[in-house]
Amino acid sequence: MTPPPPQPPPSGPNPAADSAADPRPGPGPLVVLFGATAGALGQDLGSDETDLILLVWQVVEPRSRQVGTLHKSLVRAEAAALSPQCREASGLSADSLARAEPLDKVLQQFSQLVSGDVALLGGGPYTLCTDGQQLLRQVLHPEASRKNLALPDTFFSFYDLRREFHVQHPSTHPARDLTVATMAQDLGLETDATEDDFGVWEVKTMVAVILHLLDGPSGQLFSKPEVVKQKYETGPCSKADVVDSETVVRARGLPWQSSDQDVARFFTGLNIARGGVALCLNAQGRRNGEALIRFVDSEQRDLALQRHKHHMGVRYIEVYKATGEEFVKIAGGTSLEVARFLSREDQVILRLRGLPFSAGPADVLGFLGPECPVTGGADGLLFVRHPDGRPTGDAFALFACEELAQAALRRHKGTLGKRYIELFRSTAAEVQQVLNRYASSPLLPTLTAPLLPIPFPLAAGTGRDCVRLRGLPYTATIEDILSFLGEAAADIRPHGVHMVLNQQGRPSGDAFIQMTSAERALAAAQRCHKKAMKERYVEVVPCSTEEMSHVLMGGTLGRSGMSPPPCKLPCLSPPTYATFQATPTLIPTETAALYPSSALLPAARVPAAPTPVAYYPGPATQLYMNYTAYYPSPPVSPTTVGYLTTPPAALASAPTSVLSQPGALVRMQGVPYTAGMKDLLSIFQAYQLAPDDYTSLMPVGDPPRTVLQAPKEWVCL
Repeated sequence: MTPPPPQPPPSGPNPAADSAADPRPGPGPLVVLFGATAGALGQDLGSDETDLILLVWQVVEPRSRQVGTLHKSLVRAEAAALSPQCREASGLSADSLARAEPLDKVLQQFSQLVSGDVALLGGGPYTLCTDGQQLLRQVLHPEASRKNLALPDTFFSFYDLRREFHVQHPSTHPARDLTVATMAQDLGLETDATEDDFGVWEVKTMVAVILHLLDGPSGQLFSKPEVVKQKYETGPCSKADVVDSETVVRARGLPWQSSDQDVARFFTGLNIARGGVALCLNAQGRRNGEALIRFVDSEQRDLALQRHKHHMGVRYIEVYKATGEEFVKIAGGTSLEVARFLSREDQVILRLRGLPFSAGPADVLGFLGPECPVTGGADGLLFVRHPDGRPTGDAFALFACEELAQAALRRHKGTLGKRYIELFRSTAAEVQQVLNRYASSPLLPTLTAPLLPIPFPLAAGTGRDCVRLRGLPYTATIEDILSFLGEAAADIRPHGVHMVLNQQGRPSGDAFIQMTSAERALAAAQRCHKKAMKERYVEVVPCSTEEMSHVLMGGTLGRSGMSPPPCKLPCLSPPTYATFQATPTLIPTETAALYPSSALLPAARVPAAPTPVAYYPGPATQLYMNYTAYYPSPPVSPTTVGYLTTPPAALASAPTSVLSQPGALVRMQGVPYTAGMKDLLSIFQAYQLAPDDYTSLMPVGDPPRTVLQAPKEWVCL
């Protein structure tokens, strides 16, 4: 039996065959778009935060090589002032812009006209094509965010004509250095030199470049568009991650209540890496107005740097370069507990601060209420604890959506027990940073014992053999001061550099230097007065040891004279420095005067007959070398609280068990930040001491008073 003959193909068009036979396949319709602002143009477009004033566009059908109608539309700007560069290039005036439509109306007209042109050319989804990335990333998206406008989805993907040109012609200029004129020149295209309508020449030339590229041999053109992320993605970061330093910036000047979403909105239009916003915290665990932001590539980072001094509300934000190590240090974490807590994606994180130490998961869930349930119940709570397990009063909670988080934020400053609770938006990086801070160091930082217990008695006098440095940078170190003084540093007395700290223990910008003579002090003041240190000029004036002592003990020294320290109680009046007994110096004075390095120290760092010294909190477990061992501040400085010897009378009668404990001091934790000396003294006002117990209240660095030798007397520390 013979098989039937083959049937002829059906008549009519075959779309699949026609598509396969098409010698010029290509992407869908392209909308060539050009725009300008009232400020900078070209590579700096959008860097000055000015509004959009012009849009010019034309549709190109790559398959048929057809071109639609060219459209031009002015945009009314809120600030109609034009820069000289824009006025000269565009020929526009403030009057013509005042009669234009606002941005939201122009975008509606744009969508309608583009849809009509695309339908006439064959239909299909279209994609924008721009000259560079500044128009969309630096202008349209930031301005729409400022004006609370929702851009159509078509503005979240586009083709960068410079990159497409560089794919086919990689041997010419780098992609970021190309312009419409240089691309046309490299291709040998003839352009209409008589066209003086601003924006029209650019669009016509871009269309000509696109048609020329489509006729070329490369089949990779217009295949992978650039994408603008619509939403910031949160996520954890590990200490083991390697972050490219060319992708990180530091933003400074943020409002303290800013969240990672607020920072991402400031950089809208730029692609931030997943979990790439790390809010920085200060020593008290509170946000300090800085953040580190990690972008997906170096080009996005460079665009972010152009937003230096752009505004977030009424505040301008400074943007600087940062390193990958800094980002990992802030955002990285190693805790498995944190990793499990952050493993749930697409969750909103809130931070609860001020919880009672006895509060547990049930208490927190009851405080939030059933209207804002926590994801996973108790598993969605993370309590922050000290290394010894004590609670800190902080916790983090996960919520499934923004609506639930908003409901929880309405509980801000609600009471739990007898305490009001603060609620803030938080980030994965902040969770790790808070946990790392409490895990690596105690809540109250302790002072490290000095390398050697060197005494530094000061002889009070009225001779002006000292100089006062006023206006120092807060980051100035002793090395900076020695370099600032130059040759005059050779005339400094041993241990003669005294940094003045404020009530918070931070540098105040002042320092006192003891010189070998009044003549040397005057010469140093004349040579270094108003000399610059780190872009700040420093005042250098002569003063006496008495004036220096008053300032270091809490007094003030101004044009009207000296004001004594605020000490009203007799027991709080500090003795003169000369009353401190000097212990043998382990380093010769001549050697110390030459700023010796650690190599000059003897191998044996403990003398044969050591003098018991009361340190706070105790001798360091690891010896180290720094300049403060040679040039320490006076006894009143918080940085040298452990440099003083134990009073001889207390040392003679103290039990051996007490002396074996480093310093034999009492540490008070949980003291309010606003507590002063009187508040601390009031705690001990109701206590009486037996004769054998007074050593437990031994005042460090203060000579023994008669009140300590008589039993049953009130004691003031």
